[in-house]
Order: sequence, then structure tokens, then C-alpha cells
Amino acid sequence: MSAELLYSKDHEWVRVESAGAAVVGVTDFAAEQLGDVVYVDLPEVDDEITAGTEMGEIESTKSVSDLFSPISGTVTEVNQAVVDAPELVNSSPFEEGWLVKVTFDALPEDLMNAADYTAFTQS
Repeated sequence: MSAELLYSKDHEWVRVESAGAAVVGVTDFAAEQLGDVVYVDLPEVDDEITAGTEMGEIESTKSVSDLFSPISGTVTEVNQAVVDAPELVNSSPFEEGWLVKVTFDALPEDLMNAADYTAFTQS
């Protein structure tokens, strides 16, 4: 868990890289709940994604779950490494296991800081 990240109630994280550009991934909490991730379906470059709506899916040995976008914007890059090796979501959810890079105009107000997300996952 990192202080500079913001978190959604759907267990995705957002790291703002620069003005209007962010990286999105799945939290370690979600990765642990899912178990061993075996497949990730992500949006394409130039796809428009909307906060709170489905942007792909993630499949583990336990279940298949929708991936919900924590922010609205345009996908600028897809992490091909995580498509080729989905287990990166488990082994490195905040570093090598990121999902997409996105340009955005504004961050949703319902994103949580690290302390609030920790409290959310423990409730």
C-alpha cells in the first residue's frame, strides 16, 4: 500500500504520473482475494473508459471478476507484460502488474487515500 496512490471501492488503484496522466492497477487486497491470476482482459489503446464502469476482466483459479475503471479518460498504453504474464498482478500489483495508463481531465471525488482504503478493506 502506498501513500501516493488513490484507491477505488472496486479495489483498483490510481497513481497520477503527471498533470492529466495516470496509471491504473489492481490492489494487493484484490489480488489476494482473487488468488492466482491466470488471465487478464484489458481495454485497447485509445479506448474511452468511464469511472465505475467495466473496462475488462480478470480471471483467477477461483473466479472471473470484472475490472472497473477507477477514473474516466482515454487509454494511452496497455501493459502487455501483464497480458502475457497475468501472475504479475499477484507478484507485483503496484509495480510490474499495472494494467493501463490513462489520460484524464479530473479525478473522481470518491477515490480514497491509503488510510481510508485500509479502513474500507477491514470493515
